[in-house]
Amino acid sequence: MTTTSRKDAEFEVILWGATGFTGALVARHLVETYGSDLRLALAGRNISKLEALRDQLDRPDLPLIKADSNDRSSLDSMVARTIVVCTTVGPYATYGNDLLAACAFAGVDYCDLTGEVQWMERTIDHYLDDARKSGARIVHTCGFDSIPTDLGTLFLQQAMHEQFGEYSDQVKSRVGKFSGSASGGTIASMMHMFEEAANDHAVREAMINPYSLNPKGERSGPDQPDLNKPEYDNDFQQWTSTFVMAAINTRVVRRSNALAGYPYGRDFIFSERMLTGEGGRGKRKAAIVCMGSQLTPLVMSVKPLRKLAARLLPSPGEGPSAEAQLKGHFELFFHGINADSGNSLKVRVSGDRDPGYGATSRMLGEAAVCLARDDLDCAGGIWTPATAMGKSLTRRLQQSAGMHFELIDA
Repeated sequence: MTTTSRKDAEFEVILWGATGFTGALVARHLVETYGSDLRLALAGRNISKLEALRDQLDRPDLPLIKADSNDRSSLDSMVARTIVVCTTVGPYATYGNDLLAACAFAGVDYCDLTGEVQWMERTIDHYLDDARKSGARIVHTCGFDSIPTDLGTLFLQQAMHEQFGEYSDQVKSRVGKFSGSASGGTIASMMHMFEEAANDHAVREAMINPYSLNPKGERSGPDQPDLNKPEYDNDFQQWTSTFVMAAINTRVVRRSNALAGYPYGRDFIFSERMLTGEGGRGKRKAAIVCMGSQLTPLVMSVKPLRKLAARLLPSPGEGPSAEAQLKGHFELFFHGINADSGNSLKVRVSGDRDPGYGATSRMLGEAAVCLARDDLDCAGGIWTPATAMGKSLTRRLQQSAGMHFELIDA
């Protein structure tokens, strides 16, 4: 079964995990943006909670589907009714395997919010052939990690090619102003990664290798793990620190380059760091962030400390108020240069909601609609946001998700 033959499916999008904190935000965005024009169904394991959400959305006509992540037959039945499954149920390494397998086998498109590198590596190795055969387009990392970084790099490279007829072989992503917090689901996923890494050498290798998400046989290149220390960036004239999402985002961008056939070259160099300011104050801030980044893996490798942190940090299903989400914002800058010609460009990508919740929920919702409706130039497989949806998703994000992509003075 191919995706093309599913265009007449009962639903365009089934939102799995709709009653969770982020899931409910995705549902609200889809309802408010597309109304009854979108053939949408809400899915989860608790019908009474789904009914309560439907009442909050004031959409009594929305179909509800009961399915359980531990019941493969219920997932198969759900998947058979739609073009796209959009899931917010994590940690995905715990709850995501059967749903992804069901989509890959049935030829149903799929998008999620995972940032679990070790799980993504496993899905690429285990389900790629099924997705190719069925026509299912599987797209991970459709939230703040890694849409702004992946599509920001693509936007920069497309602008480079349009202006100079060449691509940047070196790109820096730099996180600028940022207001918001990590979601409880993201924290739970990170906890799960640390737990797996403590017990499995292969997981530790996946988290260390900068190319662990590249296709098999192509998991090496010039980039090395980010040095966890303050660095001064002459191109931005600011101090920089490590950025917590870079371990995910950089791997996704490298995979995009590989899946596209290496248009940026096999020696393409990519990094992502956070801008911390100028002078001594910027250097001190960078040092503090780097120290925290060094201590976190050490602390989380100790089981009792992981349990303590799990009690103190936000849990899945928890999140900020609607007012806090509206006040949130983010911006990323991208500087690309072609080393041979010296040509360079800078790009800014920004969003007007809290990145962990308000912005992420809109990104995921738009990714699902893009997969369901847009004429995309990709077959079945396991893709990145840039290689699956590219310009189509960028356009939707600017139209309906409060994001902006723009060239700025270098």
